[in-house]
Amino acid sequence: MRDDEPLTLDRDRTVISAGPADPEQAPAPSAGRETAPLSVWTRRLVLAGLILAALNLRPAVTSLGPLMKEVRAGLGMSGAVAGLLTSVPALCFALFGIAAPRLARRFGAGAVVCAGMAAIATGLLLRPFANGTVLFLAASAVALAGIAVGNILMPVIVKRYFPDRVGAMTGLYSMALSLGTAAAAAATVPLTSAMGHGWRLGLGVWAALAVVAIVPWLGLIRDRSAAGRTAPRAPGATAVTAGDGGRIVRSPTAWALACFFGLQATAAYVTMGWMPQIFRDAGLSAGTAGALLAVTMVMGVPLSFALPSLAGRMRHQGPLVVVLALFGLAGYTGLWLAPAGAPWVWALLLGIANCAFPLALTMVGMRSRTGAGVVRLSAFAQSTGYLISIPGPILVGALYQHSGGWDLPIALMAALMLPQIVVGVLAGRNRYIEDEL
Repeated sequence: MRDDEPLTLDRDRTVISAGPADPEQAPAPSAGRETAPLSVWTRRLVLAGLILAALNLRPAVTSLGPLMKEVRAGLGMSGAVAGLLTSVPALCFALFGIAAPRLARRFGAGAVVCAGMAAIATGLLLRPFANGTVLFLAASAVALAGIAVGNILMPVIVKRYFPDRVGAMTGLYSMALSLGTAAAAAATVPLTSAMGHGWRLGLGVWAALAVVAIVPWLGLIRDRSAAGRTAPRAPGATAVTAGDGGRIVRSPTAWALACFFGLQATAAYVTMGWMPQIFRDAGLSAGTAGALLAVTMVMGVPLSFALPSLAGRMRHQGPLVVVLALFGLAGYTGLWLAPAGAPWVWALLLGIANCAFPLALTMVGMRSRTGAGVVRLSAFAQSTGYLISIPGPILVGALYQHSGGWDLPIALMAALMLPQIVVGVLAGRNRYIEDEL
C-alpha cells in the first residue's frame, strides 16, 4: 500500500475533505448510504474483544523486565544483546504496523486482530522453550507481531463499531492496556516464585490470557455490519477522491508527531526493559523491582481518561508535553542521584511522564479532519515513531555494559527529554495534515 493510500473505513474509495467547520463539533451522519444499526450482541462482543485485546498488548514486554537478570543468565546474554531484546518490540511494532492497514483492507480488521491475538498466544507459549538467544528473540517477535497489528487497528475498530463514542471507547481500551501492562509487571515475579519452575514458566503463563482474548474475535471474523459505514462528514465538507490529500511524508506535523511518538516510546521501552534492573542493582529485591515497575505502568490507568479529555479542550497541547517531560526529568534525576533513596517516588514520576503515550494518540486524532486521515496519520506516526525508538534501548544496554553502572544511561534518557519537548510542542499546534498537504 502506498503511503498516500489511506485505509478507509469501508470499501468506498471516497474520503472526506473538511471545510472550515469546527473540527471539535460532533459530525452528522454521512448522507447517501443507509446502514442497519448494530445489534446489542455485536456491540457487547466487540466491547469484550477490545478490553481483552488491550489487556494483551503489553504483558509480553513488561513480564520480561522483572526477570531480565534471570533470562540473561539462563540464555547467556550480554548487556548489548539484552538491550537489543528491549528494542525488538519497537522494531516489530514498526515493521508489522506498516502491514496492518493492508491486511485489514484485504481480510477485515476483526480477522486481523483475531490473528494477532493468536500470534501473541503462540509466541508466549514458545518463548519458554527457547534454549538460546536467537530462538527466544524469534518467539518474542511472533508475539510482538500480533501486538503490532493490535496497536494500529484498535482505533479502527473503535471508529467502525462506536463512531458516536470514540473518546469513551478509546479511554476504555487505553485503561485496559495500562492494567495489562501493570499486572504483568507486578505479578510475574510472584507467579514465578509460586509455581517454582524458574523464569520460563513465569513468562509463559501469560499466554493463557492471550488464548482467552481470541474467543470474542472468533465471532467477529466475518462480521461486516460496520464495514458499510462511511466516515462521518463534517458540516460544509466536500468529497474528494482518495489520494488527493498528497503524500503524508510531506506534512511537518506528521513528522513532528512521529518524532514525538518515537521519543516517548524510547523512554517507555527503556523503562519497561531496564528500570527493574536499575532498582535491583541498587539493592532492591526482584519482587520490589517488579512492583515498582507496576506502579509506573499503572499510572496510565487514570491518566488515560484524564489526558485525552483535557487535551481535547486545548487548542495547543504543547503545555501538556512540557509538564509530562518535567516529571520525567525529575524521575531520572532521582534515579541518577539515589535510586534506592525514594524508589516509589521515582517510579511515580516516571509513570506520569510515560503518559505521553495516550497524549500522542490523542494528538493523532486531533491533527486530521477525517477518519481516513486519522488512520493514515496513526499508521505513519506509530510505524515511523517505533523505528526512531529502536536505537535507544540498545544504546542504554551498551552504555550499561561498558560503563559498569547506570549514570551514563540515565543521563542519556534525561537528555532525550529535551528534543521530546521540542517536537511535542510542534506536534501540539492546532494544525491539520490536510491543510499542509
